[in-house]
Amino acid sequence: MAKLFYRYAAMNSGKSTMLLQIAHNYEAMGKPVRLYTAAIDDRYGQGKITSRLNIQRDADTFDAAHDFLAGDYSGQACLLLDEAQFLTPEQVRQLHRLAHTRQLPVICFGLRSDFRGEPFPGAAWLLALAEDIEEIKTICSCGRKATMHIRTDATGQRLHQGPQVEIGDESRYQAVCAECFYAGEAA
Repeated sequence: MAKLFYRYAAMNSGKSTMLLQIAHNYEAMGKPVRLYTAAIDDRYGQGKITSRLNIQRDADTFDAAHDFLAGDYSGQACLLLDEAQFLTPEQVRQLHRLAHTRQLPVICFGLRSDFRGEPFPGAAWLLALAEDIEEIKTICSCGRKATMHIRTDATGQRLHQGPQVEIGDESRYQAVCAECFYAGEAA
């Protein structure tokens, strides 16, 4: 039985690496997969899923206007989506429907919350609809499990305000535990 999966974690936890490994495993068994990533994420080039281990694959892209139900997935064994926090609520419903009406497993990887500790709409809907949810673990610099993020400016100072979506890497974001997240809050 196909279902919708959500694999979430803080930044730098290996989500893209895990997605690429799953793609490799399917393809090694002769089962083709379709990869997607958010069009907004162009850190490594448009339509690229890139692991910090320097593994990269081309992928189709989605933006807020993309209709997953309009896609032809004939012959595909699985859909794999990176940066799934950028999905719209309607797209999450589409992916859930795909899994159950076309018997196509859909595995999504993404963040749960932003640098303010607020949920991304796509992540909230994935947590609501996915039948299989797994946290991928990583650690904070203090050694505890990292579950949140902080955003910093060019001088390394923590930012508390700004747009929810601002693409960046470890030079702009740090994965932190909840204790470190709140210890750095403005009074």
